[in-house]
Amino acid sequence: MRTPRVALAALLAVSVVAAACGGGGDDGDDASTPTTAAGTTVAGETTLAPTTTAQEVGDCPIDALDSASGTVEVTFWHAMNTDNEVALQALVGKYNASQTKVKVNLVNQQGYTENFEKYRTASAADRPEIIQLPEYDLQVMTDSGTTVPVQACVNAESYDLSDFVERTTSYYTIQGALQAMPFNTSNPLLYFNKSMFTKAGLDATQPPTNLTELADVSRTIVDSGAAKYGIALDTGFDSGGGWFIEQFFGIGDELYADNGNGRQTRATSVLFDSEFAVQNYEALQAMVQEGTAFNVGENASGQAQLFKMADPTEPAAMAIYSSAGLGPVLNLLRGGGVANFTDDDLGIGTFPGPEGDGGVVVGGAALYIVTGKPAEKTAAAWDFIKFAVEPQSQSEWAAATGYVPVRKSSADLDPIKSLYATDPRFKVALDQLLTGAETLATAGPVLGPLRQVRQSTAKALQTTLDGGDAATALAAAAEESDALIADYNKRVGG
Repeated sequence: MRTPRVALAALLAVSVVAAACGGGGDDGDDASTPTTAAGTTVAGETTLAPTTTAQEVGDCPIDALDSASGTVEVTFWHAMNTDNEVALQALVGKYNASQTKVKVNLVNQQGYTENFEKYRTASAADRPEIIQLPEYDLQVMTDSGTTVPVQACVNAESYDLSDFVERTTSYYTIQGALQAMPFNTSNPLLYFNKSMFTKAGLDATQPPTNLTELADVSRTIVDSGAAKYGIALDTGFDSGGGWFIEQFFGIGDELYADNGNGRQTRATSVLFDSEFAVQNYEALQAMVQEGTAFNVGENASGQAQLFKMADPTEPAAMAIYSSAGLGPVLNLLRGGGVANFTDDDLGIGTFPGPEGDGGVVVGGAALYIVTGKPAEKTAAAWDFIKFAVEPQSQSEWAAATGYVPVRKSSADLDPIKSLYATDPRFKVALDQLLTGAETLATAGPVLGPLRQVRQSTAKALQTTLDGGDAATALAAAAEESDALIADYNKRVGG
């Protein structure tokens, strides 16, 4: 059965709105034989088995553009700012100049929160044809009934998704149907000061790759006097306390929520009050208690852990931050923005989570096609989205912004090919997305109140880092999250 949909107005009390980074395992309870999306059995894994048919996603009038008279104008609400907005303007300008059938008009809503809020309160007539929203809005937008599932357009055109980095499309897929097109994709990385590593007698080409190594390296750095702290941690809901914690479950190939992370059927409860989560929380707690890690707290800016690396008196040698920040950070360092810290000093490593066979979960945002528009405008929106995710477009977009290209072949095209060759730090995030199993765990959780659930796990981590019992904190967070999910599901009829 298709996931129930309700009017967007019914979701007012459970809206999921905030700025994203770059702004996201199997518990054995699935009795059926797991298969991949291609139908291949993978023993012992709950994989991405589609359950939604082509008929259930509706129609996409892709041919309507052919019979349209004159230029069809569509509006695109986005949330990119500064250099990222310039890059998006260039992409849209290139598309508009490449043909005369469609003209895309960009409207900057200044952030994801503002974008969603304006969309939520706008009338159907005032909404755009295309909107860019972060990963945690997936369930809300799917339930809203205000979008054309991208799968409908994929089916109508027999559009080939095989070149896409699989985890990017997996994230935005619910019950086998791709709801939105991944566009600006990010994931968390380890940022570290290579000079401090060298001073501590560590190999700066071999940063820690898991929590055990992270603790050992942090201890070595502190004991050597190379830095006051090994790593700066944070408990922000869209970073260390929420989004980064979800990465633990992806890497560990552990389910974060029931019903296949909410991807087979709607999730009814979270699964993060587990021994797996307790062990990871306790590992971070131990580092803070022994003085090798510093907790910057709730991290409202999302960048406080990076500022701690630049602390002139008590710096941390490492921090975890979104891959989408790599370009801006390097530009700051190249401009002399941090004393005694150059761009050559910045090392980039993979996200140091638990050991496991899974992989990191995508963050960033995707493009939604808004329903209720004339057929030619829907077709025009799809035409632009196809252009935005072409391999060449994604190569140029990634090189200009630092986001991960969503197409595998983009890595073989300039300008990103040359950037990866001259500065391999930019390629770490792409390599992470190509590493590990493709399962329901690595696809990430789909929850209506995901933003609020992240706030609950953030509070639990803060309690733990302050010396509280991790199991108790996680149990409280799970209870609070389950209540949020039950309330959301009741409101949408799930």
